[in-house]
Amino acid sequence: MDFIQNLQRAIDYMEEHILEPITYEDVAKHLYISNYHFHRTFSLVTGITANEYIRNRRLSMAGQELSISCEKVINIASKYRYHSPESFTKAFTRFHGVTPSAARHAGIKLKSFNRLLVKIKLEGGTVMDYRIEKRKGFKVLAKVMQFRNESILEEGNTEIQDFWKECWNDGVFGELKENTTKHDTYGVCASISKESTHFDYGIGMEFNGDNAPNGYNIWEVKPTLWAVFKCIGKGGDCIEETWNKIFSEFLPGSEYIMTDDTDFELYSEGFGVDCFCEIWIPVKKKINA
Repeated sequence: MDFIQNLQRAIDYMEEHILEPITYEDVAKHLYISNYHFHRTFSLVTGITANEYIRNRRLSMAGQELSISCEKVINIASKYRYHSPESFTKAFTRFHGVTPSAARHAGIKLKSFNRLLVKIKLEGGTVMDYRIEKRKGFKVLAKVMQFRNESILEEGNTEIQDFWKECWNDGVFGELKENTTKHDTYGVCASISKESTHFDYGIGMEFNGDNAPNGYNIWEVKPTLWAVFKCIGKGGDCIEETWNKIFSEFLPGSEYIMTDDTDFELYSEGFGVDCFCEIWIPVKKKINA
């Protein structure tokens, strides 16, 4: 399905069920994609998570209803999926800057969070460099941890960065080099299952063996077609910037779609001083491309 149409379907579904107990997991199920893939795609394109979108829309609608009706606050709280007046008041005040009771006073300004409409916006005439590469399957010897899907774009979240630091401090990179012959470093990432609320992230090096040392996993990467992007910069911020461009610029207008398989960051001393790393995403051509 077209990238933009798929996102718009997600928004339409959330709007149709906004008063029901839905989460991003329900939306992913409706679209027949993994929780992880949907959460990351929606977050990187829109700048907010699907759960934040649902919450903000409910609070915006609740504010409008409070300002024009005489319905009890407790009833409006229940309508917009809050289980107590206290939790509703806390969320409402954080969003609008005033309490639900104060929202009924004449002249009070409330925040509006409108329904999203996804479309391609062409501006700037910038060029995003990438290459398409077909690669055989390979194995990565990796130290693997699970992370919550919601940690993607979560404000202040440094769990993956902390994992890299932990691996460095614990001598993981030295152990990896002892067990491998190619020493480029991979940050591999994939959903655990379609329904899982977590994803696997591994730090490792390419591996030709069959048995992993204790504490390590063998991560098998399938043979596939890849779109490869260079992250230009001297720090990790360029990774997030490149991911944002992949989802907001490359995928919407490309003849390729991203598949729900392993993607990875590749770090190599051979990239030169300007390239921090490369991002490899698994792709296939659109049916009608």
